[in-house]
Amino acid sequence: MQNVFILNFNSLYEILEEIKENLFFNVIKLENENSIKNNSDYDIINSLIISKTSHDLLSNKTITENNILNLNDSPMSLSKLLEFINLKLMKLKFSYQAKIKVNDYELNLNSKLLSKDGLNLKLTEKETEIILYLYETKKNRDVADLKKNIWRYSVEMETHTVETHIYRLRKKILKSFDDKNFIVSQKNGYKII
Repeated sequence: MQNVFILNFNSLYEILEEIKENLFFNVIKLENENSIKNNSDYDIINSLIISKTSHDLLSNKTITENNILNLNDSPMSLSKLLEFINLKLMKLKFSYQAKIKVNDYELNLNSKLLSKDGLNLKLTEKETEIILYLYETKKNRDVADLKKNIWRYSVEMETHTVETHIYRLRKKILKSFDDKNFIVSQKNGYKII
């Protein structure tokens, strides 16, 4: 669930806090600009900050204008405000997903492209999921783990789906990028190093 930070806007925070169980985002109150700069508990890149002013926020390197929603004192209906917030959050999520750095590569989850040095490789949905899962977990994942978490298969189910997909993916990456070490196979599973 994405976060919406409310900065120096108590009345808005109180309204959203009252209806929070009906919202598709978390509402977090901030007392000042430093609260967001010093808070590493939240994914700032994929969050929205609602404020009456934004000039001090942009000094934080992780915050961009896309993360800020400036509201002045002009009247706006609650439904219009929520629609505006949800639309801004969807745009943030889309752009956040657009490009993920995987070592020297860039993985675009929206277009399912793996890129490096001007070269692009079109991936399938499963290939994208495999790369993302292996990269985010940062440790070896065995066949049973991949069956369960990527394919949602029972661990006991007898299939070579995982091995086949990994083999084909490694072959595609080798052909496109001449990289035989993107996904390494070790005795206790697969890993992106």
